[in-house]
Amino acid sequence: MIEVRPGGRRRIDRVLAADYTRDLDQLTMETLRERRNEAAQEETDLSYLRRLLHARIDIVKAEQRSRASGGRERVVERLTTILADNALGPATGSGRYQRLEPSRAGEYRRSAEALVGNADLSDVTSLSDEQLAEALERYREQERSVSKRRREVQAVVDSFNAEIARRYAQGAASVDELLDSERRQGESGGGNGTT
Repeated sequence: MIEVRPGGRRRIDRVLAADYTRDLDQLTMETLRERRNEAAQEETDLSYLRRLLHARIDIVKAEQRSRASGGRERVVERLTTILADNALGPATGSGRYQRLEPSRAGEYRRSAEALVGNADLSDVTSLSDEQLAEALERYREQERSVSKRRREVQAVVDSFNAEIARRYAQGAASVDELLDSERRQGESGGGNGTT
């Protein structure tokens, strides 16, 4: 479960703190963009963790289906097909384009793997039916938690985007200022080129 700790030092604690989006109209454009970008990075990382969990759920479910139908083909041999079926299916979630790379991929991969303890998903056939069912429930529970936090973070990103758009629409911000700011950040080695 992904817990948010009030006053915590992690990025998710900051992004989901009650005061993070308070008084947006009082913040400078630079602060708005910095916070929006920080929240967008958290969304990217949560989306990555969610994809890892979906892959593991698909693997466990495929093994359960194989056992139920008396199949003899090992899931590991069908892994590419199992994971591709999910990737080609209808999209779920926000459908937001993620232009950032996950910043904590290794940490999240270890977290997802820890959910099944010693269960090695590279050989799900070695797990008992009970172990498979337990692993599936743990993955689903974690996926629900990650999805909930991801939606909360998306709402934060949307709040910043709406305030930035409002300022452009009302003439309180200009593209020239944005380009000048990005040029300065580029010269200093910072920035990520987002609006």
